[in-house]
Amino acid sequence: MDPAQFEEIRPYRDDEVREVLDRLIADPEMSHAVAHFLVPKLARLEGPLAWLVRMFLRFEFRNARDVRGVQEVVEKYMDKVVARTTTEFTISGLDTLPRDRACLFVSNHRDIAMDPALSIVAMFKEGHETARIAIGDNLLTKQFATDIMKLNKCFTVKRKAGSRREKLASAIQLSNYIYYSIVNDNEHVWIAQRSGRAKDGLDRTNPALAAMFAMSKDKETPFADFWRKLHIVPLSISYEWDPCDEQKARQLYFTEHKEEEYRKGEHEDLGSIAKGVIGQKGSVHAAFGTPIEGDFHDVASLADEIDRQIIGNYVLHPTNLIAYEMIYGDVPALPVSYPPKRWDPAEYAATRQKFEERMARIDERWRDKAIQGYANPVVSRLAYE
Repeated sequence: MDPAQFEEIRPYRDDEVREVLDRLIADPEMSHAVAHFLVPKLARLEGPLAWLVRMFLRFEFRNARDVRGVQEVVEKYMDKVVARTTTEFTISGLDTLPRDRACLFVSNHRDIAMDPALSIVAMFKEGHETARIAIGDNLLTKQFATDIMKLNKCFTVKRKAGSRREKLASAIQLSNYIYYSIVNDNEHVWIAQRSGRAKDGLDRTNPALAAMFAMSKDKETPFADFWRKLHIVPLSISYEWDPCDEQKARQLYFTEHKEEEYRKGEHEDLGSIAKGVIGQKGSVHAAFGTPIEGDFHDVASLADEIDRQIIGNYVLHPTNLIAYEMIYGDVPALPVSYPPKRWDPAEYAATRQKFEERMARIDERWRDKAIQGYANPVVSRLAYE
């Protein structure tokens, strides 16, 4: 494959980093975003604070000359995000992940930015190389956001492709890039199991995703052998509290009730990113599965195996079982937290009160959808068990 075919979707290269950083630091929207993160109470002081933020950013990135250097700085601030917005962040499965080959991580998708970011943080801390990240072009509505993402190894999934022919060409290009990254560049790749977040809490792999992977397969290679080349590893991210739970429920409600059409704002996804990053998440767990090496002879069987691992490895939180009880009455005998322990309602009385108060603040029109979103991981686990 000729790497030139990936120019419009690839991340930034090491030799482009310094120029992009200088442009990013000079961008007023970048200064405002950083000010809001570092000192939110003073972020309204645009003039003098913006100048100080630019000086601060120049100092922080003074030694960054390649992507690794950028990620070393970013990792420090991701640690602050984790410390501020989670009560704990636990990881499983990375100790058995092969270190001698690149993997294709197929992840469930609850938060636009934090799902891949937490995966990267986990890998970074355990000494693994970080992954290239697939992001939709709907997130690239502002230059500063584009620069941040592409500096952090993000590549573009073209969701705005128009005609059927354009969509097919984009899918083939994406398939080839993923294959080239893993097989030729020996670079990990992270991609969500389906387009868009699982707003209803149901984690299901779109078989079309597996079909897209296979577009780079030659006719002679059997499906099972091709999957082994990609080293597919399912990945489960679970949050005790979803900062965007009300927003997701509202969108589901308006999508379902056609008389009140839901229309996404121009920069709404960037707003969701900000809310997901700074919002309180409680306990968070990242569970890395095992490489898929069985004889899966079609895209449907591969998608089912990805689902089996994602749902089976998903760490349930007390909020999930509390929501399930609110809807269905009984609580199934499933373990919670990590390491897993037996569910004891008495132990989580304070969590129950907090959950009920949180749901009570949500508009009653879509409150049930928010509760169902927390309950559905339990529904999925019961279906698979």
